[in-house]
Amino acid sequence: MEQQTQFHYLIGVDGGGTGTRVLVVDRFGTELARANAGPSGLMHGATAAWRSILAAIESAFAEAGLPVPELNQMAIGCGLAGVNNKQWAIEFVAANPGFAGLVVETDAGTTLLGAHRGKPGAIIALGTGSVGEVMQADGTRREVGGWGFPSSDEASGAWMGLRAINHVQHVLDGRSPSDEFATAIVDFCGGDKDAVFAWLGGATQTKFAQLAPIVIQYAGSNAKARSILLEAGLEVEKMANALDPSGIMPIALCGGLAEAIWAYLPETLLQRVMKPLGDSAVGALILVKNQFMKS
Repeated sequence: MEQQTQFHYLIGVDGGGTGTRVLVVDRFGTELARANAGPSGLMHGATAAWRSILAAIESAFAEAGLPVPELNQMAIGCGLAGVNNKQWAIEFVAANPGFAGLVVETDAGTTLLGAHRGKPGAIIALGTGSVGEVMQADGTRREVGGWGFPSSDEASGAWMGLRAINHVQHVLDGRSPSDEFATAIVDFCGGDKDAVFAWLGGATQTKFAQLAPIVIQYAGSNAKARSILLEAGLEVEKMANALDPSGIMPIALCGGLAEAIWAYLPETLLQRVMKPLGDSAVGALILVKNQFMKS
Protein backbone atom coordinates (compact mmCIF):
# COMPACT_ATOMS: atom_id res chain seq x y z
CA MET A 1 0.00 0.00 0.00
CA GLU A 2 1.97 3.00 -1.24
CA GLN A 3 -0.10 5.61 0.56
CA GLN A 4 2.84 7.81 1.46
CA THR A 5 2.83 9.39 -2.03
CA GLN A 6 -0.69 10.65 -1.33
CA PHE A 7 0.42 12.98 1.46
CA HIS A 8 2.76 15.92 1.18
CA TYR A 9 2.61 16.64 4.92
CA LEU A 10 1.88 14.77 8.15
CA ILE A 11 0.43 16.54 11.18
CA GLY A 12 0.58 15.42 14.82
CA VAL A 13 -1.95 17.11 17.11
CA ASP A 14 -2.00 17.22 20.90
CA GLY A 15 -5.40 18.62 21.83
CA GLY A 16 -6.30 19.35 25.44
CA GLY A 17 -8.83 21.35 27.39
CA THR A 18 -6.54 24.37 27.64
CA GLY A 19 -4.58 24.41 24.39
CA THR A 20 -3.57 22.68 21.17
CA ARG A 21 -0.07 21.87 19.93
CA VAL A 22 0.74 20.69 16.44
CA LEU A 23 3.86 19.21 14.90
CA VAL A 24 4.23 19.37 11.11
CA VAL A 25 6.62 17.19 9.07
CA ASP A 26 7.02 16.72 5.36
CA ARG A 27 6.56 13.38 3.59
CA PHE A 28 10.20 12.52 4.26
CA GLY A 29 9.70 12.96 8.03
CA THR A 30 11.63 16.23 8.29
CA GLU A 31 10.22 18.45 11.02
CA LEU A 32 9.06 21.78 9.62
CA ALA A 33 7.45 23.57 12.55
CA ARG A 34 5.49 23.43 15.77
CA ALA A 35 2.72 25.82 16.81
CA ASN A 36 0.04 26.36 19.44
CA ALA A 37 -3.58 27.47 19.47
CA GLY A 38 -6.63 27.41 21.73
CA PRO A 39 -8.20 24.30 23.27
CA SER A 40 -9.33 21.37 21.13
CA GLY A 41 -10.44 18.95 23.82
CA LEU A 42 -13.76 17.52 22.67
CA MET A 43 -15.60 18.78 25.73
CA HIS A 44 -15.64 22.11 23.86
CA GLY A 45 -17.36 20.54 20.83
CA ALA A 46 -16.15 19.30 17.45
CA THR A 47 -16.48 22.68 15.74
CA ALA A 48 -14.35 24.44 18.32
CA ALA A 49 -11.79 21.61 18.25
CA TRP A 50 -11.33 21.82 14.49
CA ARG A 51 -11.15 25.61 14.66
CA SER A 52 -8.23 25.44 17.08
CA ILE A 53 -6.47 22.66 15.15
CA LEU A 54 -6.72 24.57 11.87
CA ALA A 55 -5.48 27.76 13.54
CA ALA A 56 -2.46 25.92 14.94
CA ILE A 57 -1.68 24.36 11.56
CA GLU A 58 -1.90 27.76 9.88
CA SER A 59 0.51 29.17 12.47
CA ALA A 60 2.90 26.26 11.96
CA PHE A 61 3.12 26.76 8.21
CA ALA A 62 3.59 30.49 8.75
CA GLU A 63 6.44 29.68 11.15
CA ALA A 64 7.97 27.47 8.47
CA GLY A 65 7.61 30.24 5.89
CA LEU A 66 5.33 28.08 3.73
CA PRO A 67 1.85 28.66 2.33
CA VAL A 68 -0.85 26.54 3.95
CA PRO A 69 -1.47 23.63 1.57
CA GLU A 70 -4.82 22.17 0.64
CA LEU A 71 -6.10 19.89 3.39
CA ASN A 72 -6.29 16.97 0.97
CA GLN A 73 -2.49 17.04 0.81
CA MET A 74 -2.20 16.23 4.52
CA ALA A 75 -2.75 13.30 6.86
CA ILE A 76 -3.42 14.19 10.46
CA GLY A 77 -3.21 12.25 13.71
CA CYS A 78 -5.08 13.73 16.64
CA GLY A 79 -4.60 12.86 20.29
CA LEU A 80 -7.54 14.62 21.93
CA ALA A 81 -8.97 14.90 25.41
CA GLY A 82 -12.54 13.59 25.38
CA VAL A 83 -12.15 10.87 22.75
CA ASN A 84 -13.28 8.36 25.39
CA ASN A 85 -16.73 9.85 24.87
CA LYS A 86 -17.68 7.89 21.75
CA GLN A 87 -20.33 10.35 20.60
CA TRP A 88 -17.90 13.26 20.79
CA ALA A 89 -15.36 11.25 18.80
CA ILE A 90 -17.93 10.38 16.12
CA GLU A 91 -18.94 14.03 15.79
CA PHE A 92 -15.30 15.09 15.50
CA VAL A 93 -14.51 12.59 12.74
CA ALA A 94 -17.71 13.50 10.89
CA ALA A 95 -16.68 17.17 10.96
CA ASN A 96 -13.32 16.48 9.22
CA PRO A 97 -12.87 19.64 7.13
CA GLY A 98 -11.11 17.78 4.31
CA PHE A 99 -7.91 16.08 5.48
CA ALA A 100 -7.06 13.17 3.19
CA GLY A 101 -6.14 10.99 6.17
CA LEU A 102 -7.44 11.23 9.74
CA VAL A 103 -6.79 9.00 12.75
CA VAL A 104 -8.02 9.86 16.24
CA GLU A 105 -6.82 8.63 19.62
CA THR A 106 -7.09 9.75 23.22
CA ASP A 107 -4.51 12.29 24.29
CA ALA A 108 -3.39 9.68 26.82
CA GLY A 109 -2.75 7.22 24.00
CA THR A 110 -0.61 9.65 22.00
CA THR A 111 1.19 10.77 25.14
CA LEU A 112 2.03 7.11 25.80
CA LEU A 113 3.31 6.63 22.25
CA GLY A 114 5.44 9.76 22.42
CA ALA A 115 6.81 9.22 25.91
CA HIS A 116 8.40 5.86 25.11
CA ARG A 117 8.75 6.32 21.33
CA GLY A 118 6.19 3.60 20.72
CA LYS A 119 7.80 1.08 23.11
CA PRO A 120 6.21 -0.51 26.22
CA GLY A 121 5.90 1.64 29.32
CA ALA A 122 3.49 3.75 31.32
CA ILE A 123 2.63 7.41 31.50
CA ILE A 124 0.85 9.69 33.91
CA ALA A 125 -0.25 12.87 32.15
CA LEU A 126 -0.95 15.96 34.24
CA GLY A 127 -2.48 18.98 32.56
CA THR A 128 -5.96 20.49 32.58
CA GLY A 129 -7.07 16.94 33.34
CA SER A 130 -5.13 13.83 34.27
CA VAL A 131 -4.91 10.22 33.19
CA GLY A 132 -2.56 7.26 33.38
CA GLU A 133 -2.01 4.60 30.76
CA VAL A 134 0.26 1.61 30.32
CA MET A 135 1.24 -0.37 27.22
CA GLN A 136 2.50 -3.90 27.77
CA ALA A 137 5.07 -5.71 25.62
CA ASP A 138 2.27 -7.47 23.72
CA GLY A 139 0.72 -4.11 22.78
CA THR A 140 -2.24 -4.33 25.15
CA ARG A 141 -3.13 -1.10 26.91
CA ARG A 142 -4.93 -0.20 30.10
CA GLU A 143 -6.03 3.17 31.46
CA VAL A 144 -6.26 4.48 35.01
CA GLY A 145 -8.25 7.60 35.85
CA GLY A 146 -9.49 9.74 32.98
CA TRP A 147 -13.08 9.65 34.25
CA GLY A 148 -13.37 13.39 33.75
CA PHE A 149 -13.72 16.50 35.86
CA PRO A 150 -14.94 17.05 38.55
CA SER A 151 -15.35 13.44 39.68
CA SER A 152 -11.85 12.38 38.60
CA ASP A 153 -8.78 14.06 37.04
CA GLU A 154 -6.86 13.76 40.30
CA ALA A 155 -3.68 15.85 40.53
CA SER A 156 -4.67 17.84 37.44
CA GLY A 157 -4.78 21.59 37.04
CA ALA A 158 -8.57 21.64 37.33
CA TRP A 159 -8.39 19.43 40.44
CA MET A 160 -5.89 21.86 42.00
CA GLY A 161 -8.02 24.85 41.06
CA LEU A 162 -11.13 23.33 42.61
CA ARG A 163 -9.29 22.89 45.89
CA ALA A 164 -7.88 26.40 45.71
CA ILE A 165 -11.31 27.97 45.23
CA ASN A 166 -12.68 25.89 48.09
CA HIS A 167 -9.95 27.38 50.29
CA VAL A 168 -11.03 30.84 49.17
CA GLN A 169 -14.64 30.07 50.11
CA HIS A 170 -13.53 29.07 53.60
CA VAL A 171 -11.49 32.27 53.96
CA LEU A 172 -14.29 34.53 52.72
CA ASP A 173 -16.72 32.84 55.13
CA GLY A 174 -14.34 33.19 58.08
CA ARG A 175 -13.96 29.42 58.38
CA SER A 176 -10.22 29.75 57.73
CA PRO A 177 -7.83 32.65 58.36
CA SER A 178 -6.96 34.82 55.40
CA ASP A 179 -3.59 34.39 53.70
CA GLU A 180 -1.72 35.66 50.64
CA PHE A 181 -2.61 32.56 48.66
CA ALA A 182 -6.36 33.13 49.09
CA THR A 183 -5.93 36.82 48.32
CA ALA A 184 -4.14 35.99 45.07
CA ILE A 185 -6.97 33.66 44.02
CA VAL A 186 -9.60 36.28 44.85
CA ASP A 187 -7.68 38.88 42.88
CA PHE A 188 -7.49 36.52 39.91
CA CYS A 189 -11.27 36.02 40.05
CA GLY A 190 -12.03 39.73 40.15
CA GLY A 191 -11.12 41.07 43.56
CA ASP A 192 -14.01 40.46 45.97
CA LYS A 193 -16.66 37.97 47.07
CA ASP A 194 -19.18 39.05 44.45
CA ALA A 195 -16.56 38.64 41.73
CA VAL A 196 -15.76 35.14 43.00
CA PHE A 197 -19.46 34.24 42.82
CA ALA A 198 -19.63 35.56 39.27
CA TRP A 199 -16.45 33.69 38.31
CA LEU A 200 -17.86 30.44 39.70
CA GLY A 201 -21.04 30.96 37.68
CA GLY A 202 -19.04 30.54 34.49
CA ALA A 203 -16.36 28.18 35.79
CA THR A 204 -15.38 25.28 33.57
CA GLN A 205 -12.67 22.65 33.79
CA THR A 206 -10.40 24.97 31.82
CA LYS A 207 -11.09 27.94 34.10
CA PHE A 208 -10.40 25.93 37.25
CA ALA A 209 -7.12 24.79 35.70
CA GLN A 210 -6.11 28.43 35.25
CA LEU A 211 -5.79 28.64 39.04
CA ALA A 212 -3.13 25.90 39.15
CA PRO A 213 -0.19 28.26 38.46
CA ILE A 214 -1.20 30.27 41.54
CA VAL A 215 -1.23 27.10 43.64
CA ILE A 216 2.24 26.26 42.37
CA GLN A 217 3.49 29.82 42.91
CA TYR A 218 2.48 29.85 46.59
CA ALA A 219 3.32 26.23 47.46
CA GLY A 220 6.78 27.23 48.67
CA SER A 221 5.45 29.73 51.20
CA ASN A 222 1.86 28.76 52.01
CA ALA A 223 0.84 25.63 53.91
CA LYS A 224 -2.52 25.25 52.16
CA ALA A 225 -1.06 25.54 48.65
CA ARG A 226 1.69 23.12 49.60
CA SER A 227 -0.84 20.63 50.99
CA ILE A 228 -2.70 20.66 47.66
CA LEU A 229 0.47 19.70 45.79
CA LEU A 230 1.47 17.08 48.33
CA GLU A 231 -1.99 15.52 48.03
CA ALA A 232 -1.56 15.64 44.26
CA GLY A 233 1.72 13.76 44.63
CA LEU A 234 -0.03 11.02 46.58
CA GLU A 235 -2.69 10.74 43.87
CA VAL A 236 0.04 10.37 41.25
CA GLU A 237 1.56 7.55 43.30
CA LYS A 238 -1.81 5.77 43.47
CA MET A 239 -2.07 5.93 39.69
CA ALA A 240 1.49 4.63 39.27
CA ASN A 241 0.82 1.67 41.55
CA ALA A 242 -2.40 0.84 39.71
CA LEU A 243 -0.68 1.04 36.32
CA ASP A 244 2.30 -1.08 37.30
CA PRO A 245 1.85 -3.05 40.53
CA SER A 246 5.17 -4.81 39.84
CA GLY A 247 7.06 -1.53 40.03
CA ILE A 248 9.38 -2.46 37.16
CA MET A 249 8.07 -0.60 34.11
CA PRO A 250 9.30 2.88 33.14
CA ILE A 251 6.72 5.51 34.10
CA ALA A 252 6.97 8.84 32.30
CA LEU A 253 5.49 11.88 34.01
CA CYS A 254 4.03 14.01 31.24
CA GLY A 255 1.97 17.13 30.64
CA GLY A 256 2.20 20.78 31.45
CA LEU A 257 2.19 20.28 35.23
CA ALA A 258 4.68 17.40 35.39
CA GLU A 259 7.72 19.58 36.08
CA ALA A 260 5.99 21.60 38.81
CA ILE A 261 4.67 18.57 40.71
CA TRP A 262 7.95 16.62 40.60
CA ALA A 263 9.20 18.08 43.88
CA TYR A 264 6.01 17.03 45.66
CA LEU A 265 6.05 13.35 44.71
CA PRO A 266 6.61 10.73 47.43
CA GLU A 267 10.22 9.57 47.67
CA THR A 268 9.32 6.01 46.71
CA LEU A 269 7.76 7.23 43.47
CA LEU A 270 10.73 9.40 42.52
CA GLN A 271 12.76 6.22 42.10
CA ARG A 272 10.37 5.01 39.39
CA VAL A 273 9.46 8.04 37.27
CA MET A 274 11.26 9.46 34.26
CA LYS A 275 10.86 12.34 31.85
CA PRO A 276 9.19 11.48 28.53
CA LEU A 277 11.32 10.88 25.44
CA GLY A 278 8.75 12.72 23.33
CA ASP A 279 5.48 14.59 23.83
CA SER A 280 1.90 13.90 22.80
CA ALA A 281 2.33 15.67 19.45
CA VAL A 282 5.23 13.31 18.69
CA GLY A 283 2.99 10.42 19.70
CA ALA A 284 0.24 11.66 17.40
CA LEU A 285 2.78 11.75 14.59
CA ILE A 286 3.78 8.14 15.35
CA LEU A 287 0.06 7.31 15.26
CA VAL A 288 -0.51 8.83 11.83
CA LYS A 289 2.69 7.28 10.44
CA ASN A 290 1.64 3.85 11.70
CA GLN A 291 -1.79 4.29 10.14
CA PHE A 292 -0.87 5.68 6.74
CA MET A 293 2.82 5.22 6.01
CA LYS A 294 3.21 1.45 6.25
CA SER A 295 3.15 -0.61 3.10
